[in-house]
Amino acid sequence: MLLLTKAIFAAMIGLLTSAILGLFLIPVLKKLRLGQKISIFVGETHRKKEGTPTMGGLIFIIPTVLITLGLILFDKITYTSNLGIVLLVCIGYTSIGFIDDFLSIRKGNNEGLTSIQKLFMQTLIAIGFFYIYMRNGGQTAWVVGTLGIDIEFGWLYGLAILFILVGASNAVNLTDGLDGLAGGLSAIAFIAYALISLSVGFEDIGIFCLILLGSLIGFLIFNTHPAKVFMGDTGSLALGAMMGAIAILTHRELTLLVVAFVFVIETLTVILQNIWVVVFKRKLFLMTPLHHHFEKLGWQETDIVKLFWVVGLLLAMSGIIFGVWI
Repeated sequence: MLLLTKAIFAAMIGLLTSAILGLFLIPVLKKLRLGQKISIFVGETHRKKEGTPTMGGLIFIIPTVLITLGLILFDKITYTSNLGIVLLVCIGYTSIGFIDDFLSIRKGNNEGLTSIQKLFMQTLIAIGFFYIYMRNGGQTAWVVGTLGIDIEFGWLYGLAILFILVGASNAVNLTDGLDGLAGGLSAIAFIAYALISLSVGFEDIGIFCLILLGSLIGFLIFNTHPAKVFMGDTGSLALGAMMGAIAILTHRELTLLVVAFVFVIETLTVILQNIWVVVFKRKLFLMTPLHHHFEKLGWQETDIVKLFWVVGLLLAMSGIIFGVWI
């Protein structure tokens, strides 16, 4: 019963804090003219969104970090190396995204940090992750009992950490193209990982996921259609990286492919589009990522988001079954 109370409290305080922060932060972002630049390749409906404040990821990142630290300080949750790693990834990737957003705004286009600069910073975070993980006896084998998988990576596990963090962060970043899409799908994914974490004995990670879940719901008050703020790279890179980090720390890496399969599909459509153009000299999709393909088919933005949320929820439930029961 105490754990259930903690879980409810974590989500509730996250929601309330982010909702209140949003009321104050959005006017500040507008005053500082931190507006999003919209690509010339998207439709007219998106062009109307130009100037909407970005860096809104701070609305759910700041409450998540502060509430987690507050609960540790007041001895309501126990600090562990796993929690330290998740906070490192959260703050590190938020910083990368913030710098990227800031440079994009200052340059007046969507080109912030270069790919090399991003990869360098992401590698530093992965090294920090791997150091803390190994120092505290983390396993370097990929084990999936159901499928009979048990592969020892040794020091190569550090590269696996980098690959998962980069892949997951970029997948969420690519999906962040419609009002509420990435935020809603991320909230669903973190519900799944909260339940998985609590079920397999990672209470600290589970509580963190619930704080983030509440904060994301508070953010969605302002981010659903019509969006008053965008999360920007500040939020999307951090969300994906945290999903990846939590999947690694709970030893449910393969489960991430199920829980976050919508993000995976969005990414695959971009890759396939590029291959198709090079090989066949024509497009496979009308536009990528996949949500833009549906827009080009004439679907309403809200209908696309609802469809993706429903699919994401079904996948999250399947991921819980796979990650806990099977």
